[in-house]
Amino acid sequence: MRLRALLETDALGLRLLGGEDELDRTVRGVMTTDLRDPSRYLSGGELVLTGLAWRRDAADSEPFVRILAGAGVAGLAAGEAELGDIPADLVEACLHHRLPLFAVHETVAFATITEYVVRQVSGERAGDLAAVVDRHRRLMTSGPAGGGPEVVLDLLTSDLDLRAWVLSPTGRQIAGAGAPLPGPLGATLAGHHLAATRTGRRAPHRAAVGGTTYSLFPIRNTGRGAVPAARDVRESVLSDWLLAVEADASDWPAARLDLLQGVTQLIAVERDRRDAARTVRRRLAQEVLELVQAGAAPAEIAARLRVAAPVLLPGLGVAPQWQVVVARVDWSASGQAAAAGEIASGPVAQALLEEILVDPAVSSPDSADRIAVAHTGDEAIALVPLPAILTALPESESGEGDAGRADGEDADALAGEPGLHADALLASVREPLSAGLADDGRLTLGVSAAVHSAEGLRGALEEARHARRVAAARPGRVCAAGHHELASHVLLLPFVPDDVRRAFTARLLDPLRDYDRRHRAELIETLEAFLDCDGSWTRCAARLHLHVNTLRYRVGRIEQLTGRDLSRLEDKLDFFLALRMS
Repeated sequence: MRLRALLETDALGLRLLGGEDELDRTVRGVMTTDLRDPSRYLSGGELVLTGLAWRRDAADSEPFVRILAGAGVAGLAAGEAELGDIPADLVEACLHHRLPLFAVHETVAFATITEYVVRQVSGERAGDLAAVVDRHRRLMTSGPAGGGPEVVLDLLTSDLDLRAWVLSPTGRQIAGAGAPLPGPLGATLAGHHLAATRTGRRAPHRAAVGGTTYSLFPIRNTGRGAVPAARDVRESVLSDWLLAVEADASDWPAARLDLLQGVTQLIAVERDRRDAARTVRRRLAQEVLELVQAGAAPAEIAARLRVAAPVLLPGLGVAPQWQVVVARVDWSASGQAAAAGEIASGPVAQALLEEILVDPAVSSPDSADRIAVAHTGDEAIALVPLPAILTALPESESGEGDAGRADGEDADALAGEPGLHADALLASVREPLSAGLADDGRLTLGVSAAVHSAEGLRGALEEARHARRVAAARPGRVCAAGHHELASHVLLLPFVPDDVRRAFTARLLDPLRDYDRRHRAELIETLEAFLDCDGSWTRCAARLHLHVNTLRYRVGRIEQLTGRDLSRLEDKLDFFLALRMS
């Protein structure tokens, strides 16, 4: 703003005492001081407000004004409340140094002037920044000269004092100005954003975390992979980026909100550019996958892998070990799009898998660019070279009690295995993704063992698919299973068809249930305890608080009703499986 504008605002009560020829000076800020030497607090362009407490006699005015002029301030406004009229020595010093001087009426508070100047300067800075954003958008649209989202985020910080970060749907920081956002905070903000988006609330979304308020703006994918606006929100909610701003945008004027929308559009251009750069890797994964599923000769698959290795692992020179990861996003049948079978889950699972497989030890925004992910139908399949990912389970993620961890899993043993571990992949992303999946979505993921050659890829793919089915049989919105969990026959039970399951359990257990209903004999409870005690009569009797003879009578009754012999391993195994499937 210009100094002249201050005189044109009656509410400020300013009277010009000198410097009429300098009223076109630009005001960039405001400062109130009564220091004799405030130079260390001045950067140029300020309107300085003073109550004249620094002035003891007429000789003080000249050095004070000389300091202000040397610092490049725009003007000086002196209050009349302390001395009444502004001293003539101050007026003369300002005229000598060509510094505009205003008198502030005693009824006008300095806070009123400060608020007015700050409001005007911020508005003009927003306008200037909007022009920069528009220019930057044109640069990035026409070529790679824009410099990425960091440039605009730096402008938000320097010109509007707004700290902002670009986050992925899992809360991973993609870009930011200044200090990075802590990982757990990013995941929390992403969860807030995904939950609000699923409810249909209008953006920006407000989130208060740890006493700080953030405003969350969606970054819509506007490129080749964009979902049309009329389609179901579930097709994009788990793949869109977001802009997190450390401020409460609920009381922002429309101009500032429009500016932030322009910033999100600019970042969407960068998102499209990065997605386009992944096209080669996705195509390589698709080609390898088609060869594997078609049963191509190992030599042909190996040749294609030799083409893929330099792209995924530049400078490595040799083909590494590989793992296969399979992911699937399923939505329950609710809503028009779901009923019509129109929700395209494959691309969403592909984008999510690319995000989940980012190596946490690599800070580059494109640290997922060594991962090749294809999708077929509703399933996404990743071909992962082991040198691109961690080779040990992080200590913070190896504790017990993670949702979906198989019973009896030995975390220490897993930590010694190279490559990806299913639970570690989801440890930091389970919370935000669960918010985005809400009550009608599920993400299931399966991880194969490492294979050393093209011959093992087909088996690795089937292993990853079986592991994903194990994960799908568990409760929870976000579940994973690894190859090591397929070693137990118990975990294969979810794949038994329902009609076979019902017939098998009915043949063995229904006679016992009917007998228990008529006689309250507790034969089912006895059978479970007998098998848990590995057929030990003494231990089972002690657990059930029965005499051994009573236990023998009950087991005899079980054998009589079912025609089985509980001393035979085969019959014990049948009963064990029937109880597990019932």
